Amino acid sequence: MNISITFRQMDATEAVKGYATEKVAKLQKFLKQPLHGQVTLSCQKTIHMAEVDMHAGGEHFHAHEESEDMYASIDKVIDKLERQIRGVHGAHKKKGAERASDRLLPKDEE
Repeated sequence: MNISITFRQMDATEAVKGYATEKVAKLQKFLKQPLHGQVTLSCQKTIHMAEVDMHAGGEHFHAHEESEDMYASIDKVIDKLERQIRGVHGAHKKKGAERASDRLLPKDEE
């Protein structure tokens, strides 16, 4: 797992860097391949922006989010990425999966 963080137009603090690294690292549990991520954190006046670009094997995920708080921006962008990853990996339905309603229907009644 390789995560690099870039700060633009703001001071680089260990607290924000650690928080972003920890959040992105948690996405690894949804991926089969090791992830390589680029996190860009920037600030323009009162708007804090977080942008994440991730690669895992042949898969690519990208999200951008902004708010008035950097931690909130990081949380929002991680939520977006998690939905993207779950969408890709959740789209494959297991063969032979049965619905709950199939088990609830009664057998032939005589």
